[in-house]
Amino acid sequence: MSWSTGPEALAVVVQRGNLRKTLTIAVLVGTIFFATNQLGPILGGHASPEVLAKSLLTYLTPFCVSNYSLLMATRVRNPNPL
Repeated sequence: MSWSTGPEALAVVVQRGNLRKTLTIAVLVGTIFFATNQLGPILGGHASPEVLAKSLLTYLTPFCVSNYSLLMATRVRNPNPL
């Protein structure tokens, strides 16, 4: 599936197979980053709202990056050439 408009891009992102892959990447990479960056403070009893927000972003970042990569790989550059 390819895209050239915003609604088509959204359809690519939410397509079942693509969404499964990007969520899997987010969980795997996010967990590694979480363990590296946030696990210490949480286990040390310093689970402040800031640490919890960073933990959420730790998973959101690889999800966004994998979706960006997916969209760049499936983009139709010039759907109507002259």
